[in-house]
Amino acid sequence: MKEYFIALLLSALPAVGSIIGGWLAEPIPPSNRNLSLALHLAAGIALAVIGVELMPQILDADPPWIVILSFVLGGGFFVLTRQLIHWGQRLSSPKSQGEATPLLIYFGVAVDIFSDGLMVGTGTTISFGLGLLLALGQVMANIPGGLVTLATFKSQRVKKRYRQWISASFCIPAFLGTTIGYWTVRGQPDIVKYSLLAFTAGILITVVVENMVPEAAEKEKETYLETLMFIGGFALFNLLSVYFG
Repeated sequence: MKEYFIALLLSALPAVGSIIGGWLAEPIPPSNRNLSLALHLAAGIALAVIGVELMPQILDADPPWIVILSFVLGGGFFVLTRQLIHWGQRLSSPKSQGEATPLLIYFGVAVDIFSDGLMVGTGTTISFGLGLLLALGQVMANIPGGLVTLATFKSQRVKKRYRQWISASFCIPAFLGTTIGYWTVRGQPDIVKYSLLAFTAGILITVVVENMVPEAAEKEKETYLETLMFIGGFALFNLLSVYFG
């Protein structure tokens, strides 16, 4: 049980990133420029998590085709989830012209945090260092999601007290994902653990390519500063990997 509680503690870190983003939405009006910079930073970190830490370990699994298939299924799962969100959006607000409602934005971020918890819980069963690295990498990567979510609720004149409860509730999907990830693969062969990691990696890379980067491009015309933020995010996780791995 001690290892499980450690996994829960680590899984709180990605949720903290979203909570910090929610706090930033209170005193600072989120401009398109600032949000674009944050999204580029988050995209760099997320790609480093996949390319530097996850994929080298995942591809060592035997047989490798199973984890590669799991990676593809993870991407497909995210695409299906996004389509369901868009379907719910059209039903709830057919005249919104593509603008997501606050609850749907919250749901999308919650799904992302759930996958983070799944990844951290699974990684912790392999090694504490891997779980710690995955958790640290998602702290900064989740700030933009929390920022957008709480800024949207703020624009809808939701009371500050309720916004604080909404921000704190990001811990719930993180803990749920960690619990499922940890107890599903605990004591299982390595191929099962690596397959679940590959599944979450597929979700994460699809989030970057289909959500973060296009949204950042829509927010603000890209300049050298956005590019530097992207590279900086990638480098930041590499530093974490070197000193904490």
